[in-house]
Amino acid sequence: MKRRTGSASTIDRRTFFRYGAAGGAVIAVAGPAAKAVSAAVSPAPETPAAGAFELEEATIADLQKRMESGRETARSLTEKYLARIDAVDRKGPALRAVLETNPDALSIADALDAERKAGKLRGPLHGIPIIVKDNISTADRMTTTAGSLALEGCIPASDSFVARRLREAGAILLGKANLSEWANFRSTHSSSGWSGRGGQCRNPYALDRNPSGSSSGSGAAAAANLCAAAVGSETDGSIVSPSNNCGLVGIKPTLGLVSRSGIVPIAHSQDTAGPMCRTVADAAVLLTALSGMDPADAATRASAGKAASDYAKYLDPKGLAGARLGVPRKALFGQSAAADRVVEAALAEMKKQGAVLVDPVDLTPSSDVGDAEFEVLLYEFKADLIAYLAALGPRAPHRTLKELIDFNEKNRDREMPYFGQEIFEKAEKKGPLTEKAYLDALEKTRRLSGKDGIDKTMDAHNLDALVAPTSGPATLIDLVNGDYGVGGSSTLPAVAGYPHVTVPAGWAWGLPVGISFFGRAWSEPTLVRIAYAFKQTTRHRRPPRFLPTADLALGA
Repeated sequence: MKRRTGSASTIDRRTFFRYGAAGGAVIAVAGPAAKAVSAAVSPAPETPAAGAFELEEATIADLQKRMESGRETARSLTEKYLARIDAVDRKGPALRAVLETNPDALSIADALDAERKAGKLRGPLHGIPIIVKDNISTADRMTTTAGSLALEGCIPASDSFVARRLREAGAILLGKANLSEWANFRSTHSSSGWSGRGGQCRNPYALDRNPSGSSSGSGAAAAANLCAAAVGSETDGSIVSPSNNCGLVGIKPTLGLVSRSGIVPIAHSQDTAGPMCRTVADAAVLLTALSGMDPADAATRASAGKAASDYAKYLDPKGLAGARLGVPRKALFGQSAAADRVVEAALAEMKKQGAVLVDPVDLTPSSDVGDAEFEVLLYEFKADLIAYLAALGPRAPHRTLKELIDFNEKNRDREMPYFGQEIFEKAEKKGPLTEKAYLDALEKTRRLSGKDGIDKTMDAHNLDALVAPTSGPATLIDLVNGDYGVGGSSTLPAVAGYPHVTVPAGWAWGLPVGISFFGRAWSEPTLVRIAYAFKQTTRHRRPPRFLPTADLALGA
């Protein structure tokens, strides 16, 4: 959603979307949130180094080879990642990316090792430690709180579909990631990555920089090698933006490819979970595991005959050859000079690899859907959140948005030490989803982003994908004024419900900058193929150094 930029009714959507839309050993802050966050945002002149890590940058395939050879087991991998979390997230740089770890992780690993020994392998995720965002429900000894103290201690009666799919695939749910509280749909002046439970999550490349949100902890955790891979969720930008800021591959899937059931919502017309990984190959493996039809989510019925059985099949190193890529300069360039420079170099490289650049192409500006999208989200948030809380049954500590607003007011010192709940209050005033204002806004956003937006442009030029900067480099954490935006390309694919893939494309002052590929609904195979070919050619990903601040000597 957008921050105010003039009139009282205008919201700067980068505030929400660029930095967010979407029990156990707690690795959170002790004491009042204000004290904890102050410490988190003011690193010492020299932040203690994280030290060498044996599994640094290890891919899912690497970890499987280690287990196949007997060099590692699921238990030993889990132990090493838990030690890494302790060294980097709790101590040392103190990223505050992980809210809590799974107290049953080691016993789960032992069971999976026993299965492997018996010759039963569930697939490429067997024994692989994964961190999930704390709005993804898990029915275990971890809580699901969306980062809010209002849901502290809440354990749902059943897994979300996403958590169940991961368990069935043999993944170890290692822990819950910090996030922008309520997926950054609480205040117009929020700091992305801040939650009442976890304090301020920090960017592992420069600790005074914002990891972006709302999947802040998922991004920081995967980037810092606290896990093999992570799962985030997005309403508009919450997967791709933290992936941009943290040097990751992020995939925001087509709406309906991944079930929304059991995920704390913002808006059913845009919400989806997706992979956040260090490589395209890992993201393809994770996307395959997450996908599937769910009787509890009607939107997934549309995936029948359209979802791929294995997205790893599309990892083609020559995938750029002949690919027709549209470059929407007027709509999505010119927001960040540093990002534009990085993407210009990337475009030149893709052309060398045989891509056909259609440059420029016209595309609906994101600003054309801005206010209408925010209207849709306000309506859907109130309705969808009430439905989520009702599904918790007697386990729900609160049942309505009004009760959450009252809780925040009563606990202002812990929940609102820096910013308020203006968005909560706006949403509370909305009526049912039958109101004309909602229906008109929904029709407008879908038409401008899809039929008259992405679809129209791609059809006119026979395109395989559109390409643009994902966003600018990470901005500074600012608890006084809140987030400030540096542009982004997330809105149109998010509002249309279409897939969006971001890949590291280069650097500015030592900070990662991503490039985005997006296109029609169900075009994940094409986007994975293009993104993989680009990443194999350029290989811009590198691990973070946990610097106290950006290295300006490196230049843009």
